[in-house]
This record gives sequence, C-alpha cells and structure tokens, in this order.
Amino acid sequence: MSAVGVGIVGVGVISDTYLQNLSSFPDVEVVILGDLLVDRAREQAEKYGVPAYGTAEDVFAHPGVDLVINLTIPAAHIEVSRAAIAAGKHVWTEKPLGLDRDAAALLLSEADAAGLRVGSAPDTLLGPGFQAARRAIEEGRIGRPLFAQTVFQTQGPDLWHPNPAFLFAEGAGPLLDMGPYYFSALVSLFGAVDRVSAFGTKANEVRRIHTGPNAGETFPVEVPSTMQIIAAFDSGAQSQSLLSFDSALERHGIVEIHGTEGSIVIPDPNQFAGRIAVVAPLGVLRDGMSFEQTWIEIEHDELEVGRGLGALDMVRAIAEGRPHVASGELGFHVLDVLLSAAESASSGETVKVRSTVAPVPLLPEGFDPFASTL
Repeated sequence: MSAVGVGIVGVGVISDTYLQNLSSFPDVEVVILGDLLVDRAREQAEKYGVPAYGTAEDVFAHPGVDLVINLTIPAAHIEVSRAAIAAGKHVWTEKPLGLDRDAAALLLSEADAAGLRVGSAPDTLLGPGFQAARRAIEEGRIGRPLFAQTVFQTQGPDLWHPNPAFLFAEGAGPLLDMGPYYFSALVSLFGAVDRVSAFGTKANEVRRIHTGPNAGETFPVEVPSTMQIIAAFDSGAQSQSLLSFDSALERHGIVEIHGTEGSIVIPDPNQFAGRIAVVAPLGVLRDGMSFEQTWIEIEHDELEVGRGLGALDMVRAIAEGRPHVASGELGFHVLDVLLSAAESASSGETVKVRSTVAPVPLLPEGFDPFASTL
C-alpha cells in the first residue's frame, strides 16, 4: 500500500489547519480540493501544493480519492457525506455528524451497506492529552469513576467573529457548536448516555456584531445561548455540564472526573494536549491537620498534533482491520444526546436517549502520526 488519497470538500477557515496537519502525515495525501466557490478551492490548492481543485462533484469523481473529508457547514454535512458514500468513498466529517437523527442514521446505514466507513469530529479524543488521561483512569488512578463536571462559558463568539449569526441559529448555539467536544469526551470515558435533563435560556433575543465589515448590525438568537445538562450513563455514572455564550467570566476547557479514590482534571476537549493531574482524598482529619490537598501531575507525551488526526486513524484502522476511534457511531450517539438535551430543555421533562454506542477504543500503543505505516 501507499499513502491514501484524500479529497476535501469545503475550504473555509477550518481547512487551513486540516491542510497543515494532513501534509505532515506520510500515510495520507491530499489530491484535490472542492468548494462551491471554485476560485477559493484554487487559492487553497495553490497555497498548499494540492495538485487539483474544483467542485464537490469533482472530488467525488476523482479516481485517486479514497477518503472524502467533509468541512462544509453543519446544515450540509449529511448531504455531502451521503454523496461521498454514493461515490464509493469513505467519509470523515466535521462535527456534528448531522442535525437530524433520521438523516444521520440513513447516512450510517448507507455506508454500512456499501462497506465504507464514516468518521466524525471531534478528533481531539485522539490527542496525547486525552489518551493519557483515559489510560490513567482505566489504570485505576481515581478508583471507580462516579461523576463528572464540565464547563464551557464565554461571552460568545459575536465578540470576535465577523459573521456570528450562524452560531446562534438552529443547528448551532453552544449546544451543537461546543457540546460535541465535551460529550464525545464524556461518552469515551463513561460509555453510552441513558437519559438527560436540561435547561436552556437566552440572555437576549437579538445580538450585535462587534467586529468586521458588518459591525453594528444585529441578528436574531434562535436557540438557547446557555444550556445546563445533567446526564445519566448506562454505567451508573453521572455528569453535569454548562455550555454558555452568555458569561462575562471566560472559563472553558474544564473537565473534572471524580471517583471513589480520587479526582482527576483532564485536558480541554477542544485541544489535543493539556494538563492532567490527580488529587487523592484527604482521609481522616484530626485536630491540627491541614485541609490542603496535593495535586499529582501526570506527565504525558506532548506531540504536536491537530485536526486531521481522526482521519489518519481511520485510514490506518481500515488497513489494520480494527475499529477507528472517532467513529460515525460515536458521532451519532453524541448527536442523539445533544438533541435529547434540546428536547428536554424545551419540554421540561427528562428525555430517554434513543441510541447507544459500543465502548470507544483507545489508540494503539505507540501510535505515531508522523510515521509511514501503509
């Protein structure tokens, strides 16, 4: 075998980080870029030395493409991914997998019938930080995991994004924009979610653009801009998550897992590396004893990796005949959990999650993205 041919559909801002990283992985080669705006595809192809460019249809038809990477807007994810499957290509898609359960389930069914694979972001789960944290938990560093707390709270992307309206529209909000990172991490650690209870609110019905050529213009807020979610897992574990675009206090990337023999803080699930540290219980306190606890830092590999790592794992997993980590099934279950949270916030009722997912595998030991293995 040799490097697997990759075609990318959608060459917006996020395509830069994919192209930078994929060009450093010997096992994949980007052979064509496609976009609705062909001139934009041409500019990116010239910038990164990709030999061909065109439309999405040109990517699907390219004989050298084995894997299509779908970087289109969320509303187009299912349509583009299904077209790639119909053309006989494996698919890696940015998050979320889709915006509708039935459409996402149809995508996975069509891929399975065709003998093709679907992978879904986020692939931060494959980063050395999260992988080391998972191994520490599975080695028993905190005993049996009981519950988790996660926090993402910011003033909102309208503070810095020149065109933020889509992030407050149906299919987005902090729930579907940031939720996939946190709930993919939680499902990877605790297993499938059984049910959720959620509450949502909006700080404002209308928000203002603060930067760029449209500064001063307003746009409607279509979905809750703050969500609080309690999840109960099949394993008996529980989690409490805050996702907010309404907080003056900027605080994000917080993931704390608490177990029977200690607690662990793990890296921001939107990053590929970060701090891992464990604290043990205080034990019995007697007169004069200190309440201070000592954090034990867990050292781990800090390889410089980024977006595209999930696609690389998928092509290697196909060659090796093993499951890939950031699978379409995981993406579907996380989507189901998040849509269930939206339904709970709307109805005021606890919602039973309809889907399940098999345990998420760890990366093989010694996985080196910069090695040539095919």
